[in-house]
This record gives sequence, structure tokens and C-alpha cells, in this order.
Amino acid sequence: MSNFPVFEPASPQAEAIRDLFVQVLWISGGIFAIVAGLICVALWKFRAAGDLPEQDFGSHRKEIAWIVAPVIVVLWIAAISAKLVLTFNAVPQAHPPGEQVADLIVTGHQWWWEVEYAGTGIVSANEIHIPVGKRLRVQLSSADVIHSFWVARLARKMDAIPGRENFIWLQADAAGVYQGRCAEFCGTQHAWMNFLVHAHEPEDYEKWLAREKIVPPAPTDSKAIAGRRTFLSLTCSQCHAIAGTGADRSIAPDLTHIASRSELAAGVLVNSPQNLRRWLKDPAAFKPGCKMPDFKLTDQQLDDLVAYLETLK
Repeated sequence: MSNFPVFEPASPQAEAIRDLFVQVLWISGGIFAIVAGLICVALWKFRAAGDLPEQDFGSHRKEIAWIVAPVIVVLWIAAISAKLVLTFNAVPQAHPPGEQVADLIVTGHQWWWEVEYAGTGIVSANEIHIPVGKRLRVQLSSADVIHSFWVARLARKMDAIPGRENFIWLQADAAGVYQGRCAEFCGTQHAWMNFLVHAHEPEDYEKWLAREKIVPPAPTDSKAIAGRRTFLSLTCSQCHAIAGTGADRSIAPDLTHIASRSELAAGVLVNSPQNLRRWLKDPAAFKPGCKMPDFKLTDQQLDDLVAYLETLK
């Protein structure tokens, strides 16, 4: 992938945005070339000092032409832009109360993304999994300040606003991993509020869904058992949820399947046992301003917690 992912669309929506941009760029480039060319002609033709050009006191035909041509261009750009906006409209029509209106419910937090798969009971963080070729309606909101949801190769930007629900279509035409970001400054760690969209072939997506619905079994290893006990005895369970443990708070990311995720802390670190231990030891060292405190854990507690969290796959 190049440094300009917007020029490598992987969905009909992203391709339409790219095409609109290119079309407007060509129109603007043509206008610029005409104007710049006329200026160059004038500079060359009347370059001699003291040579006064022939005076032209106007022509109604020319004036009408110079007015009509820009109006046509503006109306054309407005028309193709309006068509694109209407095509992208993901706001659901009137529906009975309680009816599912979105496939994914994404909530922005400072500084991570909560992802709920409607109707499945699956909740994740900072990673979105979708089937290839299927258009999904995403409901966006925020738990604190204004965020902006953007996957450059798949969809347009859309704000996540506290107290308001916005909707956007999300679709991928090819399997792969697509980078997403928060595109609205939202505080200290705005730059580290990333997420990944994993697009799977339909059968692989169904397998992933089935795995996510499985509650991780209780650990059998002594260190992992001690880590589970540490997790539940400290205030970890007052913020994080882990299915099957009684910890069900959603102030912080759901950790039910944390070991299967590819990144930690919304993109700050690659998910590995070593990095997980570093993160638990001092979160602020990697993400200053984050709301996870330093619990001053001992080396033994860190080893036990990592052993337990690595069982949550």
C-alpha cells in the first residue's frame, strides 16, 4: 500500500470518492490551464514597454459566455457531489421500536474504539471484522468528546458525537487488513486512536464469529489462575469486561478475546506477551494521558496477569 491510501480504494464507496476527486481535479486543472494560459499570452503579447493594448470596452456575448461557462461547471460539480452524498446516505428509514437498525455499533472513547456486533453479543475493541463483499451499516456515537471515524480505503469520514447517532456504510471488496483512524482532534492521545478493519472471506468471517461467541475457559495453569485472581481482586474488573468472570463493565476495552487481537492500546504496541507486560507495568510511558493508571504491580503480579490474559483467545 502506498502513502496515499485514498488513491487505492477497496470498496465502491471509496472508489466513488476517488473518482469524484479525480473528476473535480481535472475540471479545476482545465480551468487553471485556461486562465494561466491567457495570462501568459497577455504577458508575452504586451511585454514591450510603453505599448498600450487596444482598448476593449466589453462585449455582451463575451460577458454572457464568461458567466454561463462557470455556472455550468459549478452546477455539474454540485450535481455529481449531491448524487454521491445521496448514494452514501446510511441513515435508516422509520422502523419499529427495538428493531435492529445497524450491523455494527461503534463508540468512540478517549482514546479507543468500542465495537459491538449487533444481535450477536460480541463486543470488541479497536478491531472490526467484516465479511468481504457485504455492505454493513455502522452506527457511530461517542462516550465523551467528538471523534471522527475514517477508514480511507473503505469509506468516508463520519463524526462520532456525544448524544447523537450517525450512520455510515462499511464494505470491503477484497480480503485484507485496512487501517482506520480518528480524524478529529479529541485530546492528548488523538494520534494514537487507531483501529484495524479485518475483511474476511464469508466462510472465514463465520468461523471468526463462532470463535468470538465462545467464552474463554477458566485457566488451568497455576500462573494464569493466579493472574485471574489478581485481575478480579484489583480494580481491573471495575473498568474492563471479561466474559465468564463476572467482570462486565465497559468503561475500558473489553478483554474477553484480547490475546487474539493484533495490537494493544489502539495501535500503540504490537500485541505480544512482552509488550503486554510493558503496557501493564506503566501505561503512561507509552500513552501519556491515558485513563489507565499505573497500579505499581509487582513483577510476580505482572507475570501472572500476562499469563492469564494470554489465555483469552
